[in-house]
Amino acid sequence: MKAVRRFFSSFLLFELLRGMALTGRHLFARKITVQFPEEKTPQSVRFRGLHALRRYPNGEERCIACKLCEAVCPAMAITIESELRDDGTRRTTRYDIDLSKCIFCGLCEESCPVDSIVETHIFEYHAEKRSELYYNKQQLLAIGDKYEAEIAAARAQDAKYR
Repeated sequence: MKAVRRFFSSFLLFELLRGMALTGRHLFARKITVQFPEEKTPQSVRFRGLHALRRYPNGEERCIACKLCEAVCPAMAITIESELRDDGTRRTTRYDIDLSKCIFCGLCEESCPVDSIVETHIFEYHAEKRSELYYNKQQLLAIGDKYEAEIAAARAQDAKYR
């Protein structure tokens, strides 16, 4: 009996008809494809993107050259050099991040005692050469200056959840 049933199911193409029915059910359903440059997908609040160095409202850079972010970086992507100022404080002379090494773990951001280094929600950046993914202090400060309002708003929202 099973042999006869298999013969008729293969002869009448039941598998093909079941597949066409499945296709027909989804043919007129709403499409979920996102047309990227025009449409943006929602981002997680925990997304970590491009790095930035922040400044205080008076314009002075926040980084105190404690080198905690350099020490905690598992990929060793951060390089910091510092010098002592006339007033006895330390400031960075060199702050480099190699984004081709960075694994965007967020440990540098968590270890910073003065909230100087942050990972923004910016993911739309590119480079044509590996050397362009090597960000120095001036570039990181420029990113921080450009997106400071966005970074401060994200920090205020993050404080709600903590």
